[in-house]
Amino acid sequence: MPDEIAAEPVSKPQITFDEFARIDLRVVKVIHAENHPNADRLLVLKLDDGSGQERQVCAGIKAFYNPEDLVGRSVVIVANLAPRTIRGQESRGMILAASDAPRDDAAGERNVVVLSPMGEIPPGSIVS
Repeated sequence: MPDEIAAEPVSKPQITFDEFARIDLRVVKVIHAENHPNADRLLVLKLDDGSGQERQVCAGIKAFYNPEDLVGRSVVIVANLAPRTIRGQESRGMILAASDAPRDDAAGERNVVVLSPMGEIPPGSIVS
């Protein structure tokens, strides 16, 4: 593994600073995680986003994380995505994760790492 080279990143279209500024990135704490009842690759996460109301997000990270290993962790989400129903479960946001290969890379193993703050910070904190 020491000499492995990550796949060449594919650039997405350039956006303006104003477009980026519209994205609401927040720190949340995972308070519950379970397998999605109707999807093989999804987890259903219940999150504390600092609002006083639980937030639910579906995340395609089941192959990389056991639900119980996420509980208590702080992670970063896109908080202002429009809600979506994914296989019968509402998802109100998107967990941010890094990957060393594209989702459809058939050439090899894919590593996915959920983004977390390096230190303790309260749920609802703004990422900028």
